[in-house]
Amino acid sequence: MIKKMVLSLAALIVLLLPAQAPATPLVFQAAGPNAAAIQSAVDAYRTQQGALNPNVAGSFGSGRREINWDGVPNNLAAPNNLPANFFNANSPRGVVFSTPGTGFQVSANAGVAPIEFDNLNPTYSSIFTPFSAQRLFTAVGSNILDIAFFVPGSNTPAFVTGFGAIFTDVDLADSTLIEYFDLSDNLVFSRFVPASPGNGSLSFLGTFFNGGERIGRVRITSGNSALGPNDGGGIDIVAMDDFLYGEPQAVPEPATLLLFGSGVAGLAARLRRQWRRKSKPGINTELDV
Repeated sequence: MIKKMVLSLAALIVLLLPAQAPATPLVFQAAGPNAAAIQSAVDAYRTQQGALNPNVAGSFGSGRREINWDGVPNNLAAPNNLPANFFNANSPRGVVFSTPGTGFQVSANAGVAPIEFDNLNPTYSSIFTPFSAQRLFTAVGSNILDIAFFVPGSNTPAFVTGFGAIFTDVDLADSTLIEYFDLSDNLVFSRFVPASPGNGSLSFLGTFFNGGERIGRVRITSGNSALGPNDGGGIDIVAMDDFLYGEPQAVPEPATLLLFGSGVAGLAARLRRQWRRKSKPGINTELDV
């Protein structure tokens, strides 16, 4: 009995530590000429992640967060840059962006020039279509975007159970990629976003990790070129729309795990001593746990 209790406590410690061996995640994906073509995949992913949480500080522990860009004020939309931590500080949703490029932009609303990143190339409003009207998102000066997770409204590192994104104008099957990294920054999983050739098309890719993986960072490669050149002729220019991801949850501090482990080890030793006393004749066998 004592041995089983010790093994159970040891197993509990393992469950609390970050998972190392990745399982195959659930993958939700779709692509097509319009929003209707991907709506069912997006809705299924939302259901998998759970209820939508409000945009407030702190972690709800479960459910999901979303970013659709449409609430960004005009003075922080194109041609102006969006602060990297806008969706952690201004509108707390637990993400901070980084890029090898020069910044980030959200497209302007219709009627407020330039729409759909025409400030970067006047042809873009003819190839990009938003999933949720009417703003889109892009890194500037690079096609690479890194997303780090935090407990919303704080500097406390966090993890999520999955992440998904919607893209517009993915023409090539190997141009747009989402990579998922664990808390030790090891690559856990990657998948190319499905393509749908044709201007204004939409694509969705979302993953849900059900094997205990804790995702601390996501990297998105959007197309094979940063926004700027014309689309076509082997150049695939891609913009992003909605982000959907699991509720950011605080990363357990190593000191907390160490303290917990020490306590469990002490309890196991105590139980072991009591078991030895119990096995000797003439010794009080009462367990005072």
